[in-house]
Amino acid sequence: MDVIHKIGRRKKSIARIFLSEGNGNIFINKKSSKEYFPSPTSQFKLNQPFILTQTNGKYDIKASIIGGGSNGQVEALRLAISKALCEIDNEFRRILKPKGLLTRDPRMVERKKFGQKKARKKFQFSKR
Repeated sequence: MDVIHKIGRRKKSIARIFLSEGNGNIFINKKSSKEYFPSPTSQFKLNQPFILTQTNGKYDIKASIIGGGSNGQVEALRLAISKALCEIDNEFRRILKPKGLLTRDPRMVERKKFGQKKARKKFQFSKR
């Protein structure tokens, strides 16, 4: 198996991964995954595709992530990992698709409108 290259997106985050056979090392922006995403929730989201497909510790990942916050970054990375696993074995698609791991979440921040404080919030109205 050669290196598989996939991209995942969420909000303003873009995750580009290179998945290859190995022993479960995950490096994100040249840091280990535990160092880059220290919270247990982020670690769970990161490893969720591997846990569901029972491939934990079989593949090495080198990822580069740009933009967004930590939650958007980890969800973009999860999508890219799920796409790469489906390319390895098409049977994984049956497992990951019902859990929603192959769906790109299209929700984005609504833009600020002119004459308003934020996207929906208005300036205070004064009658007199």
